[in-house]
Amino acid sequence: MAQQVEEATTNPAVKHVLQFFRYDHLPQHLQDVSKPFADLALVVAKASSNQETTVSLRKLLEAKDAAVRAHLIQPIAG
Repeated sequence: MAQQVEEATTNPAVKHVLQFFRYDHLPQHLQDVSKPFADLALVVAKASSNQETTVSLRKLLEAKDAAVRAHLIQPIAG
């Protein structure tokens, strides 16, 4: 993903947020959840490079984190 980030933008603020979309360190089942968010983050970063870009990436990051956590939650025994 590092090469894709370099190609996506030169904006340091955007690059900073994009680093958190890496997923290669995750187990495969969580990579499957995280990858679509990373792909969309690169699309957003390539499309524009302004303050709203970083806002949208941060909100997408929040959604990605929630989706990954949703796959980690253990059922509560009742």
